[in-house]
Amino acid sequence: MLKRIIAIGFIFIMTAIAWSILGANMFIRSNESDQSLTQAVGDLWGRPLEQTAPQVYWEEKSTKTVVETLDGRNVSRTQTETERHPVNLAGSTIDVRFKLEHRQKGLMWYPTYTLLYDATYSIRNDTGEPRTLRFHYTFPSSSAAYDDFTFQVGDKMRADMTVEGSEMVEDLALAPGASQTIRVKYKTQGMKTWMYNLGEGVKQVRNFRLTAHTDFGNVDFPATGVSPTQKSQVNGGWKLTWTYTNLLADINVGLVMPQKLNPGPWVAKVTFFAPISLFLFFFVLFIITVIRKVNIHPMNYFFIGASFFSFHLLLAYLVDHISVEWAMLICSVVSITLTVSYMRLVAGNTFAWREVGLSQFVYLVLFSYTFFLEHYVGLAVTILSILTLFVVMQMTGRINWDEVFTKPKTVSG
Repeated sequence: MLKRIIAIGFIFIMTAIAWSILGANMFIRSNESDQSLTQAVGDLWGRPLEQTAPQVYWEEKSTKTVVETLDGRNVSRTQTETERHPVNLAGSTIDVRFKLEHRQKGLMWYPTYTLLYDATYSIRNDTGEPRTLRFHYTFPSSSAAYDDFTFQVGDKMRADMTVEGSEMVEDLALAPGASQTIRVKYKTQGMKTWMYNLGEGVKQVRNFRLTAHTDFGNVDFPATGVSPTQKSQVNGGWKLTWTYTNLLADINVGLVMPQKLNPGPWVAKVTFFAPISLFLFFFVLFIITVIRKVNIHPMNYFFIGASFFSFHLLLAYLVDHISVEWAMLICSVVSITLTVSYMRLVAGNTFAWREVGLSQFVYLVLFSYTFFLEHYVGLAVTILSILTLFVVMQMTGRINWDEVFTKPKTVSG
């Protein structure tokens, strides 16, 4: 009996090593494809976008004399310096609308989106003197395309604004206490996240209102952002509003697009945890054979372990071509068919279907299914292990283990 247990343990260890190699291969494939495909998807559709709040300032020029030493002689020259005096926006009313579309490349899904951005900014001259205030606007990306672009100053549409790279400036001549509004509107595309950056460090934000409309229900917020002050469900999505009257803080607002299950990392995770499912299965099968006095040779355990491994091997390469759900169904049928069709030759139809087939369904199929429940995998595995221990303890409570491990005596003729 002890030699049999050692042989089964050796088979388990070898299968676990094969799983570790397959899991590492899936992890490397997924990581390499993600690095290359993220760039490709970004070039085709758009990258994570971060819209920075526009800067408003007025410039003051001054001259000063600078003395330099050249060839042993002191030379003086006049230098002109420009100092920027920032002015807080009097108000910001921003409306953003997201249309989500997941795109699959290789082993990964990427959450891409179409964004409709419509913002109206209010600028007020509170300096007490006539000033030319400069409105400095930076687009979220220099490589993105901005369709249906609108730039409006007051009630006048502008087409002659100054644009350099990803920046645009507009000068506003305002009398003391006078104000003006600027509207910026465009349609663009992005991926994964969208952020609205209120500025570096602690900033004063006055009369700020940003409303985001989504067509998806599973919303999340970046670690560096804050939750909306109001939210309500609308037509299968959300209407999220951030409203601040006079805020002094270092915060940003934004959204993280919902991520679909990525086949590559998911299969890698299932594969790395597969030895636990095989250990539980071997443990239960060994106890059942002891109780039923069914002779299962270690070679039989080897072929069963191979059928378990075939599930993950086929799954690893099938998810390249079909959905994870269909791939898992096909792999489950293939693996259980291999095991049951083999074990019916070893121990009969009843034992193959009832003990072996049912156990494989629990410890392979249902065990793997728990990985769809992302936040409950550890709990599910723990519960399954405890239930297995409970059942086995009840089944073996009256067994005399001395008799089981005692080598039967041979009777000489």
